[in-house]
Amino acid sequence: MTKRTHGAHAVVTGAGSGIGRAMAAELVRRGSRVVCADIDLEAAEETAKSLENAVAIACDVSSVDEVGELASQARSWLGREPDLVVNNAGIGAGGKPVGESPLSDWHRTLGVNLWGVIHGCHTFVPAMRTARAGGVINVASAAGFTAAPRMAAYNVSKAGVVSLSETLSAELSGTGVAVTVLCPTFVRTNIFDGELIEDEARGLARKVSDLVGFSAEKVAKLTLDAHDRGRLYVVPQPDAQLLWHAKRFVPVPYTRIAGLLGRFLPAEKEK
Repeated sequence: MTKRTHGAHAVVTGAGSGIGRAMAAELVRRGSRVVCADIDLEAAEETAKSLENAVAIACDVSSVDEVGELASQARSWLGREPDLVVNNAGIGAGGKPVGESPLSDWHRTLGVNLWGVIHGCHTFVPAMRTARAGGVINVASAAGFTAAPRMAAYNVSKAGVVSLSETLSAELSGTGVAVTVLCPTFVRTNIFDGELIEDEARGLARKVSDLVGFSAEKVAKLTLDAHDRGRLYVVPQPDAQLLWHAKRFVPVPYTRIAGLLGRFLPAEKEK
């Protein structure tokens, strides 16, 4: 087993909280040096200050210029090109059906969740390809294949991350650069606090997460271990695995059942 996550020179986006913070902490525990990037510099600094061999850098991943500046600052602090990049930054969105969800929500969700990962791969992968070594971990979601109703923008953004990761894995095959995509269901983080999630959907998501969700620390460890084993897909929870197989083996019944269940989701209240 190649221990890419041990003693790595890593960049983690969205490291100010949740899975990103847990990834940074687990990487430091494995002897890595970590650049903790987040749009919220104060949150990134809180993460970095709690760790050894970590530094905080502000970065809005929806801006390719800011990701380019992140790469420059990371090289300066690390003293070399990063050999592990965790494209984790993301926002939650949901609650309205297609046609009612504002296009501004679509643009914002895709800008962070999908373009943020595209920018990270576009910026950091070429050096890894040249070095013929390194690793990329893209954080998607089970939403990328479950296609739950009233979550279209989020679903599309995460499906794009899965497809990008699959494509990247194929392109980098034989180069020594590994690609892993994480597709969890519920993880106990603050993602449900996002401003693009309707109140009713937020409340339901929090209840389910509290009941069956994994901790961010457990997901981070499972993902990093899987990356060391060279696994492309990480689908950590039993419910995510069940949905993964159902979508592939019985796609038509799955979609019909998802539609029926969607009718029971709490609708937005009239204002």
